[in-house]
Amino acid sequence: MIHLTEKDYAVSRWSGGTTTQIALFPPESSYAGRDFLWRVSSGVVEDGESACTPLPDYDRHLLLLEGSLLLRHDGGEPLPLDPYQPHAFDGGAETVSVGRCRDFNLMLRKGKCRGELRPLRFPEAGEASIPLPAPADGLAHTALLLYCARGSGWAALDAGRVPLAAGACVIASGGGVLRLGFQGPGDAVAAAVWY
Repeated sequence: MIHLTEKDYAVSRWSGGTTTQIALFPPESSYAGRDFLWRVSSGVVEDGESACTPLPDYDRHLLLLEGSLLLRHDGGEPLPLDPYQPHAFDGGAETVSVGRCRDFNLMLRKGKCRGELRPLRFPEAGEASIPLPAPADGLAHTALLLYCARGSGWAALDAGRVPLAAGACVIASGGGVLRLGFQGPGDAVAAAVWY
């Protein structure tokens, strides 16, 4: 289990706001080079209307952490997104958004990865157990990234336990069950990846 905090992330600007890169695999790849297998990031959309960067080689999963957003893919019907509602779409689609928000993103190389986002919301103090993903569909490697969006608590795997505050995350792989606890109200997002 790897524990990361905001000092470990890379922040960059894009046309509509800022993006905080939380994790990129493999580590020697780059977002600019478009040679990564998967990437997890959190963005702040500052402009009232913006266009998503075209990523034709990737599938995208998006989840709002705060705010509201109206998405339109390839000129289709507008799709309203509410916080903690996962949405998957083709990174190659011409996608425009209306609204301001803070979001969580998972990008997956087409044909080489698959993944999913799962919101974990705690209206009060509590715990949850999250099984780590097992290899499937010919994809031998897996990872689970757990991101703390709000509140504070802890994450534990086997005998290891680390504190979690808003903005921190853990990345776990292998077998077992990741345990998550919040000391009060809190929200987290689990990003499971098969590659």
